[in-house]
Amino acid sequence: MEQTKSHKLVMYNDPHNSFAYIMACLIKFCEHDPIQAEQCAIIAHNKGECSIKEGDFLEMLDMHNDFERVKVKTEILKHESSVY
Repeated sequence: MEQTKSHKLVMYNDPHNSFAYIMACLIKFCEHDPIQAEQCAIIAHNKGECSIKEGDFLEMLDMHNDFERVKVKTEILKHESSVY
């Protein structure tokens, strides 16, 4: 059975930490590959935010806490499906 994607984790632009640091956090906490981590960092930098992961609330909460611990701003939002 497919995992429920009820929530998403959004990362905000971070003017204090380096791209390399943000990418390392994305690789460690979200298990992104280096290219995906770089793309998310660039999107957050250019647009102010980027959706970095989708899943159930508890999974997103664990990741949010990981990012909070290393001073990278994220927020858990309700996932809005585009399927009607």
